[in-house]
Amino acid sequence: MLAVRHITKKEGEEYILHNISFEQPEGQRLAIMGETGSGKSSLLKVISGFLQPDEGRVDYYGEKVLGPDEQLIAGHAKIAYLSQHFELRNNYWIHEILEYANKLDQQEADELFRICQIDHLLNRRTNGNLSGGERQRIATARLLVNKPTLLLLDEPFSHLDLIHRQIMKQLLKDVSKKYGISTILVSHEPQDVLEWADRLVFIRNGKIVCDGIPDHIYHNPQDDYIAGLLGKYYRISLGLASAMSGGFSVTGKDGYIYVRPEQFEISLVDTGVYADVMAKRFLGHVYEIDIQVKGELFSLFTSDLNIQVGQTVPIRLNYL
Repeated sequence: MLAVRHITKKEGEEYILHNISFEQPEGQRLAIMGETGSGKSSLLKVISGFLQPDEGRVDYYGEKVLGPDEQLIAGHAKIAYLSQHFELRNNYWIHEILEYANKLDQQEADELFRICQIDHLLNRRTNGNLSGGERQRIATARLLVNKPTLLLLDEPFSHLDLIHRQIMKQLLKDVSKKYGISTILVSHEPQDVLEWADRLVFIRNGKIVCDGIPDHIYHNPQDDYIAGLLGKYYRISLGLASAMSGGFSVTGKDGYIYVRPEQFEISLVDTGVYADVMAKRFLGHVYEIDIQVKGELFSLFTSDLNIQVGQTVPIRLNYL
């Protein structure tokens, strides 16, 4: 469906994007991750035709996506791009701004507005009392009524509270399934992408440094940059990992492995490796426990109410 070929973009002497290449098949939910300034947003703008690359090209179903230097009106008719700085026209009826771009019949439009959870907002004005989540869903619906086949979203959850974040995630899943829309989402928050994406692409300094399946990358990151973008982690020597794994053979890279907090467990049997409980925090569904093992500090999650600060407990590593 989408072929990104050797995209390069410079700003002065600095590369914003450097020889970016990847493909995306129909129906795939692709998330692009990277630190602030890594080039994520610029890549979306190039794909959608709103930023002209210096080198390379983007093909959509075999046809070149033209940049703003190659056509009068920037953008591609079938690629919808929602910027993180989206705006709604001020003092318009919401049903008006949706009707301007609408290519759906009334029944299809009503169903889309229901999925976007904005059907009760149609007779309100854009400068009315709308939450950030409601405004974003209206802006998303405004793109979807144009019947795109690829939806690009730049940090769509970054300014939302938990309730509206969950609504937006469900919306994206629903429209992808019902309308066959493929999606590319940019984010730097692991909780936004791990449960949603079929595939993760990581960018650093304008270059792709990793491309793969979310659960595999999460448990087997190739370096500290990838590990850190997906959450809390520890780099543990193979010797300590082997001891905490009950002597089972542990393999890693350069003498260490990457471990997540959920891989540590308080053992029900004596493992020969002990941890001192240093702190305990209630997170709602679990407790987070800080432990010290052979002079090294880690944290783990447990639902055991009886674990107390100051205890020494047997510990094991569930090496996935």
